[in-house]
Parts: sequence; C-alpha cells; structure tokens
Amino acid sequence: MGEAYSWLKVVHVLAVISWMAGLFYLPRLFVYHAENIEKNELVKVFAVMERRLLKAIMRPACLVSVVTGLGLIWVGSWLGPIPLWLWLKIVLVLGMLAFHGLLEAHVGRFRDGREGRSGRYFRIMNEVPTLLLIGIVILVIVKPF
Repeated sequence: MGEAYSWLKVVHVLAVISWMAGLFYLPRLFVYHAENIEKNELVKVFAVMERRLLKAIMRPACLVSVVTGLGLIWVGSWLGPIPLWLWLKIVLVLGMLAFHGLLEAHVGRFRDGREGRSGRYFRIMNEVPTLLLIGIVILVIVKPF
C-alpha cells in the first residue's frame, strides 16, 4: 500500500470533512429559508447561499470523496473478497449520496418558489447525515464485521 495509500486517505478524509460540513449546514439554511419565506430580500440571500454552498463546496467535495474512496478500495487491494464492514459502509455512503441528491432537489424547489416543507421538516432532516456519519465512522474504525 505505502505512501500513495496514505496520501489518498488524507485527501479522502479532507474531502469527506468538507462534504459533511455542507450536508450539515445546507438543511439548517433550509430551516431559515422555510421560516422566512414571506421576506423576499432574505429569501434571495438564502437562495444565493444555498446555491453557492452546493456548487462551490458540496458537489466538488462529494466528487472527490467518492473518487478517492474508490481509489482507496483499489490501491488498498480491497477488490478481493470485500469484508462485510466495507459493504455496509458502501451502503451508508450510497445513503449519503441519496441524501445529497435530496438536498439538490430542495435547492431547486426553493429557487423556483415551489418548496412547501416546513422548518420542522428540515430540522428533522438535519439529523440524517449525523446518523449516517456515525454508522460510517464506527464501521471504518471498529470494523465490527
């Protein structure tokens, strides 16, 4: 494995941290956006913040996370019999990607003035990446299976 694996892991961890920051923050912006929907100037500010967060941080970090994650599987010789913990991690990462896609859809609905969800919905939604992250970290560090 060697040095290439270590550097790939560094880039992967940094990208995941950046991606997770966006996955935590964007639903919080949605809470404020949904609760201030009648304030046109404020809504415009939230729409810009949401779009920039998504385009400048979340999409690139997501892409780098996935590419380096696949690279770690390749360089780390995990392509043989894949252990159960890694399969479960992949499933949780797919859940994180689906959540990211859901956030993308909400950004579009807010932009188009079609979002009807409440602040409470987005507060609850804000817990999803936390739960997925806890599962992923446990699987990667403990490798219980």
